[in-house]
Amino acid sequence: MFLGDSITAARTYGEIVENYTLLRFPARQVRFYNAGWGGDTAAGGAARLERDVFPRQPTVLIVAYGTNDIGWGRRADEEHKQQYLAAIRAIIRDCQQRQVRVFVCSAAITAEEPEKAENGFLQRMCDDGLALARELGEGAIDVQRSMREVQRRVLRENERIGDAARHTRLHAADGVHLNELGQLAMAVAILKGLGAPAEVSAVEIDAAAERVVQATGCEVTELRAAGNGLEFTRLDEGLPINFGLFGALNFRFVPVHNELNQYLLTVRNLPAGRYELTADERGIATYTAGQLARGVNISSATTNAWQPGGPWDAQATSLRALTEARSRLAIAELLWNAHLQGSPRRPPLAADSAAIDAQLRQLQRQVARPMPYRLRLKRTGDGEP
Repeated sequence: MFLGDSITAARTYGEIVENYTLLRFPARQVRFYNAGWGGDTAAGGAARLERDVFPRQPTVLIVAYGTNDIGWGRRADEEHKQQYLAAIRAIIRDCQQRQVRVFVCSAAITAEEPEKAENGFLQRMCDDGLALARELGEGAIDVQRSMREVQRRVLRENERIGDAARHTRLHAADGVHLNELGQLAMAVAILKGLGAPAEVSAVEIDAAAERVVQATGCEVTELRAAGNGLEFTRLDEGLPINFGLFGALNFRFVPVHNELNQYLLTVRNLPAGRYELTADERGIATYTAGQLARGVNISSATTNAWQPGGPWDAQATSLRALTEARSRLAIAELLWNAHLQGSPRRPPLAADSAAIDAQLRQLQRQVARPMPYRLRLKRTGDGEP
């Protein structure tokens, strides 16, 4: 479960964590729920545990507060810091009584200049919250410093662009709420804080010997030469995540492909030339023999930017749609619980919602389940070795 304020209630970073987990660890029976609440503070979160968290019987709770606790900086004082720390302590205490693991996150960064924010009140207050979580035996994730590295990359890029209207940003106009890039940066910070592995799987093949040198996180079978190339079947234990048509544009700031999404293929000792790679007849990319010998990351490769790349990419794209459907269903339930409290239709609505959510979760797992792919390398012409 994700517990926090409006940045959590936006659900975006939570959906990324959900999709990553379902794709990378499809055998794990993990369910995800969001308990974000716009305008909330850590004290509000502590007060909502019995209503919004514990009925779901979570095993892990990810907590992200801080900005509202000090009134967007208007109440950045010792009194409100102590209120924040007392609430974090209360959340941990109540969760430990129910055997719920807690990961306390520092708040998302604001648009404040990074060198100033590094030593600002919000960072120092959150540092105390992280230290408290560790002291009490729970997890701590420094979201702010991880996001600030992304912010510095963005600012360096913006310096090269004179037109401020074309500048990249991590925030909405208020400088607090996160846009899509900001939510991605926060999701990656949390995933890395949870110990998410960078490598999905890796295959190394010696083409001249028609031999699999190494396969980690996957199984390679039926390897054989095929005309002027080779082909093989690859069955992975988990799959790479996908971020949609323009998602890869954010990788220059948040290097997801290197840090969380390494889906690797290395083929050595191919004759010099250019090779077209396909998977189940879907075009992936064209590489030189030298590139393939050094190894390529095919997680988001595609020959058509308007279409998913490999079948793994198509699976992940479908999963995103199902995860978004779960979020929309949950928002509808929040709305009728808030505004139709006296209606006799609430109990049947809740029952139907729970049934549909269970069906969507089953569909998520089916879509995310790895399947064997037939990969083919076909020499298409001369090129750099």
